[in-house]
Amino acid sequence: MSSTDTIRSRLEALRERMRALGIDALIIPRADEYLGEYIPERNERLLWASGFSGSAGTVIVLLDGAAIFVDGRYTVQVRQQVSAELFEYRHLIDEPHADWLGKRLGAGKRAGFDPRMHTLSWQKRAQETLARHGVELVELAQNPVDLCWHDRPAAQVQQALLLEERFTGRNSPDKRREIGQAIAAKGADCALVFAADSVAWLLNIRGFDVPHTPLVLGYALLETDGRLRFFTDPAKIPPGFDAHVGEGVEVLPESEAASALSALAGKRVLADPDTANAWCQLALERAGATLVAAPDPVLIPKACKNVTEIACMRAAHVRDAAAECRFLAWVDAEVAAGRLHDEATLSDTLHTFRAQDPWLKDLSFDTISAAGGNAAMCHYRHSDEHPGRLQMDGVYLVDSGGQYLDGTTDITRTVAIGDPGPEIRRMATLVMKGHIALDQARFPRGTTGTQLDILARQFLWREGFDYDHGTGHGVGNFLSVHEGPQRIGKAWNAAELRPGMVISNEPGYYKADAYGIRHENLVLVKELPKAADADQVMFGFEPITLVPFDRRLLDVSLLDAHEIAWLDAYHRRVADAVGPLLDGEAAAWLERATRPLASA
Repeated sequence: MSSTDTIRSRLEALRERMRALGIDALIIPRADEYLGEYIPERNERLLWASGFSGSAGTVIVLLDGAAIFVDGRYTVQVRQQVSAELFEYRHLIDEPHADWLGKRLGAGKRAGFDPRMHTLSWQKRAQETLARHGVELVELAQNPVDLCWHDRPAAQVQQALLLEERFTGRNSPDKRREIGQAIAAKGADCALVFAADSVAWLLNIRGFDVPHTPLVLGYALLETDGRLRFFTDPAKIPPGFDAHVGEGVEVLPESEAASALSALAGKRVLADPDTANAWCQLALERAGATLVAAPDPVLIPKACKNVTEIACMRAAHVRDAAAECRFLAWVDAEVAAGRLHDEATLSDTLHTFRAQDPWLKDLSFDTISAAGGNAAMCHYRHSDEHPGRLQMDGVYLVDSGGQYLDGTTDITRTVAIGDPGPEIRRMATLVMKGHIALDQARFPRGTTGTQLDILARQFLWREGFDYDHGTGHGVGNFLSVHEGPQRIGKAWNAAELRPGMVISNEPGYYKADAYGIRHENLVLVKELPKAADADQVMFGFEPITLVPFDRRLLDVSLLDAHEIAWLDAYHRRVADAVGPLLDGEAAAWLERATRPLASA
């Protein structure tokens, strides 16, 4: 049976269920009941229903058709993976799926959704939007995909890792007491701490439940005095857990969550409508609890790394940089020898260099190893069966990272393969000018990433170009490589940038079917020394990624003197920090790669 026929049969099975439930549409997000970015294989419901493997999207199954909604990162990939015979292609941002669905169905129809797979804020917005079209949004007690997925993989159970205080800088009781006080300050009796990375941070644990993010799946109820009930599979809890987390932590199976939520009748429960699922919050409301809508109280303390966490992140990035430099030196040597490898070989080789570090636990995401025109897909994922191959006189884009015991890394470097030509050098230089401008930003307290985004895009905009993704995302400390609440992008984000936050600086440019360019460092938000005559303290960025940019991609004539000085200073810092970890050809490569631009 072909892949198209397989998906067709799955859609028909879903439609049978839909008819039995009396619904005219089924909404399937690329999410599971924990609402994290990465999900275990058994929860890949959107992939099962459509064949699409991207990290964001929504499928809507109708009785007489289907549509898939993705954003600008996946407009090419979705056409490669999802059958046009079976699905309409729609843009997730330009055409919100609830509005499209309301118009498509019309009055008197019913759209089903699993409240475990959506946030409460989504549920309320979708309900309002559909109601304007006379469409009813129906909660489903069971997910139709689960009922039809007969060969669904079994749940994997691995015991959690107890992360030592030398990596966290604080113990769990201190963290829980601090967050408990914040809950009380909001006038709540307790909080639903739903995000798995928030629970991991509170308990100083990490896990292996999902790819690339060290999480123990589950959620918690935290009292104002720091007592916590953690709903997860108790089989994941290792020996020594009680002593590690201190008194006041109870581990319960998730099957007991419903009764625990129902027992909160009359209580004021803080819950984040934008990160916690609708099922938990609707259960609280129906039990008679009062929801106190507020951001997850763990988000900001987790995002603002302490002195120990910052020191750990710096150390992880130096070692990661050494692995990346060894890889880039190898790539250059292989190209010079006429060996033009494929994307899978390149990705695997980079992983081999990283894996020499005993503290590496996983990659922080699937490596984007993109040759030539494939680099134009900013979230491209190579095929191991049919990988692209390096082509002379073009570029190779590699976006990768590691999950180390002491930190999370994420770096993109674009590499010249042969002579990339003047057009690519021009665009790479415009992107680099934006990267430098953002890196050098100085801003007062209260500034958000939205307000800084234009700094990275300005040089592209002047020439009539842009890129269809955010400029920066927060990064966790041996946690999520995409950590909120901070981000840099066009879309409004209310989270101010605070000292201790780590965020990416990654402008790019992509020419369809031709090439892609991205220059990405992670940077630390820090307070700058206050000048004697200044009115207020200013913040700025410090790069913690320490790998040379490819000077062969830069048109030096387009760089101003201060931009050349920035690159030379950055490369001196790279040489000083990473050079002692390298020897042989890698050391010689680093010496060449970090020479002043004037000697290019």
